[in-house]
Amino acid sequence: MRSIKQPGAPIAERIQWVEARGRAFSFTLQAGLPLLDAVRRGFAAEGFTSGVLNFRHGALGPLAYVMPALSRTGENAAFYSDTYRPGGVTRTKLGSMTLGMRDGAPFFHCHGLWTEADGKVSGGHMMPDETIVAEPFEVEAFGLDGAMFTAEPDPETNFKLFGPVAAARTGARTTSRAFALRLRPNQDFAGSLEEFCRAHGIARARVHGGVGSTIGARFIHGGVTEPFATELAVTAGMIAPGHSDALEAALDVALVDYTGGIAEGRLVRGDNPVLMTMELVLEVSG
Repeated sequence: MRSIKQPGAPIAERIQWVEARGRAFSFTLQAGLPLLDAVRRGFAAEGFTSGVLNFRHGALGPLAYVMPALSRTGENAAFYSDTYRPGGVTRTKLGSMTLGMRDGAPFFHCHGLWTEADGKVSGGHMMPDETIVAEPFEVEAFGLDGAMFTAEPDPETNFKLFGPVAAARTGARTTSRAFALRLRPNQDFAGSLEEFCRAHGIARARVHGGVGSTIGARFIHGGVTEPFATELAVTAGMIAPGHSDALEAALDVALVDYTGGIAEGRLVRGDNPVLMTMELVLEVSG
């Protein structure tokens, strides 16, 4: 399996996880608000301070974003481009977000694909403090009670990255057993989730959110992304018994690579290692 050498030594625990309770819900982002504030308000209205969400068609403007890029200094295995700030209203196609805390304040990690006002199709990593909701649009969220995504220094990748930590119960109404996860580098995305579910007696689970990066990508439709640095959003995901009753992860994703190439589809199991990180929530359904 492909791998990329990281600047720091591998951490023994390859999946950072916290068991919690949670609930799926939807809400509409308010126009005119910074995207971070609009998302935070939607979660707070349901009693949550952290969780994940997915969205489809929406409108943002202004939008600020970065794309994956090669490392300029060698201090990281890959890095970010300069910031892009397209004019006018950008129309999103899809996206996935993790909401949590960084440096004591609300923060998010969000990847998506979109079409800019001039017709350019692009994607990448949205900047929380410079992105505004241009028109109301609906998102599908999953709030966590008992876990919080928190950005902390990660010595393996030399980035400050979101990972789940235990948190005090908020008293929010919940409906499901859930696990907040962060997958560390150089392990297969699908295989890691399958092994995690086996180890925790999970027979069936749904993926909510899903923000991270893979070392290129291999899709079941035969498509291949060769450039190794990507920004990836999970658009749908399930872990369930397959044809032989063994657990199989079906992961539909969209990504942009460091050359600007865009790809979508279902990932091949066993051939899509994580580059830097992968954050998501598993809602247990069996």
